[in-house]
Amino acid sequence: MSISNLIDSLKKGVVTIVFEKIDTKEIRSMPCTLNKEIANIKNTVANQSPKCSTIVMWALDKKAWRDVRVDTIIEWYEGKVKV
Repeated sequence: MSISNLIDSLKKGVVTIVFEKIDTKEIRSMPCTLNKEIANIKNTVANQSPKCSTIVMWALDKKAWRDVRVDTIIEWYEGKVKV
């Protein structure tokens, strides 16, 4: 899983991240982005290193910034949650 590709995809559009929540161990699917036009926000996180242990992104369903630990990500894909 390439974190660089994930960050690039987040900057371009909507990405769904499937990860395990640290506190409850629940599996969560979260549609998110780093594209300020899609998120309808004024600012975004400019640069994130693929070497960091967490990625900050805008959660579209919560309308808030969220950070996800890279080691909890199970999968990710472009677009919204699969039905």
